[in-house]
Amino acid sequence: MARTLHERFSGPFVKVVLGIIGVVFGGFFGIQQYFNPRSETYVAKVNGHEISQDEFRDRYNNYRAQTQRMLGAQFDAQAFDTPERKRELLDQMISEQLLLQANDTLGAVVPVSAVREEIMSIPAFQLDGKFSPDQYRLLLAAQRKSPEEFERSVSQDIALRQLTSQIALSSVVTATDVNEYLRLRDQTRDFWFVKLSRPGATAPVTDAEVEAYYQAHGKDYMTPEEVSLDYVEIDAAKMQVDAKPDDAALKQMYDAQKSRFVSPEQREASHILIAVGKNADAAAQKAALAKAESIEKELKAGKDFATLAKADSDDLGSKVQGGDLGWLEKGVTDPAFEAALFSLKKGDVSDPVKSEDGYHIIWLRDVKAQAVRSFDEVKAELASKYVDEQREHAYSDISGKLTDAIYQDPTSLAPAAKALGLAVQKTGLFARSGGTGIAANPAVVKAAFSNNVLTEGNTSDPIELGTDHIVVVRVDQHAKPEPKPLDAVREQIRATLTAQQTAKAAKERADTLFARLQKGEALDKVATELKLAPVEEKGIGRNAANLEKPLIDAVFALPPPTVGKSEPGMVALHGDTYALFQLDAVKDGDPSRLDPRTREAALNQLRQGLGYEAVRGFVDSLRKAAKIEIAENRLP
Repeated sequence: MARTLHERFSGPFVKVVLGIIGVVFGGFFGIQQYFNPRSETYVAKVNGHEISQDEFRDRYNNYRAQTQRMLGAQFDAQAFDTPERKRELLDQMISEQLLLQANDTLGAVVPVSAVREEIMSIPAFQLDGKFSPDQYRLLLAAQRKSPEEFERSVSQDIALRQLTSQIALSSVVTATDVNEYLRLRDQTRDFWFVKLSRPGATAPVTDAEVEAYYQAHGKDYMTPEEVSLDYVEIDAAKMQVDAKPDDAALKQMYDAQKSRFVSPEQREASHILIAVGKNADAAAQKAALAKAESIEKELKAGKDFATLAKADSDDLGSKVQGGDLGWLEKGVTDPAFEAALFSLKKGDVSDPVKSEDGYHIIWLRDVKAQAVRSFDEVKAELASKYVDEQREHAYSDISGKLTDAIYQDPTSLAPAAKALGLAVQKTGLFARSGGTGIAANPAVVKAAFSNNVLTEGNTSDPIELGTDHIVVVRVDQHAKPEPKPLDAVREQIRATLTAQQTAKAAKERADTLFARLQKGEALDKVATELKLAPVEEKGIGRNAANLEKPLIDAVFALPPPTVGKSEPGMVALHGDTYALFQLDAVKDGDPSRLDPRTREAALNQLRQGLGYEAVRGFVDSLRKAAKIEIAENRLP
């Protein structure tokens, strides 16, 4: 167990027939589906819930971008963009959907306040360390997301964390479990070993053997299939527009968008929440109200609000700050909470206010009146936005015309490019693993080798390279795979056959020697014949850094030997080398010698490992009971 934890989701006749079928199966309701069949776009369906191609694509692109930022220059697009990795991510999304459905079945609800606290704590939405509603809306708009969509995703994220943490916490770890874990974790072993070197030269590989191998494995010695592309690229960020707005145009923009330059009234508030479950009965509701009314009386009697919030509030996100919610504006809190807050005067404390989360007692600490930025203050901003809008209009116009042109004639790029004043550019030859420039983009590579583009010779549909950035491609050259001449790969094959002979000889020798150890011969006798000196190791732990890991793993995989005897073993190392060893003794760790701090760390590590196993087991059980459909052919 310790080792596992240590190493560790249109003819008339047809119409008549279809009409009869429609009558038989439900009158005429839904008959249109026979003539307009639905095009399925999901990549997976989990108990009826669809995970769409767009949803998967967004998740994968975010995952890819995050990995690229983390690895920097070491990021390998070819190694990353594999079907296996995409399936791995899809499995993770399926597991998440199963957990969300389980959460709904269990009746667990994420409080609105928890979602708000989560969003307000995200640094990207803060200015000078405080949440900025304007910044929040601006960044969401840049990502083409509505606040409702984002809040829903945050709520789901919180729900996943809450459920998995509760499952993990359900794992009970006793003192006996900790002792057993420490006994195995700190176990040491005494053993001897000899390392068998790589065998010497084998019989030379003949030309006949090379030729026979070439005939049998010719598909392994093909030139790569490559293509080069003609392409037309439109990038709004690089488009030059001749747009110089005058004051009248800017003033018109200002008047039309004046709400953007209004800082709404904000109120600085604190609260104390007495939580009530969504499905709580009348008795629980009454008890919560009584507690809230009692706290209200204490406040009106002069008790400190922050002190009472720290002691009695059920809002974990704000109680440690004495109930401080910071500056709030309309539209970011529960409607009942908001109505009460904006009816108070500065310094007032509200009566208990009922919301979805429970009863709130609200203290209005300060008020910032609505402010409007003047035309002169935002003139430069408006001018920049005007130019951006003209650029977007120009991009939309030209990209639409390009799309129409290639649909009308998909067999050539030149006419469309010439009509629109665009340049036809070229890539170098590249294989399915990608190339440089636009050929480094997986979507471009996929399109280039698609049946529509490569086989039928058509121009691709527009491919998005980024926001307001597209490219259309057409194959220029196509280099098909061809067998490499034997003379070009003769020495490569010879090296392969030599390596195979060496590996076979090394394995046969090691197996023969190990068989002698298994029959009872001593390791030192075998070593003497080989003119090798056995190496003795005592008190070696699982994490020994001075020995090769495969050797340590093999030693610790053996059962303890009986008293007075040794247990033989063999393990393959790197480079066709092997090690023979004999395990002499095993000494368990002594938990009683460890201080409380070390035991606590071990407890946490064991609890984390068991918690992970509990979550995985729970998800596995959900999978077994679920109806899951996967359409791997639709993975982007």
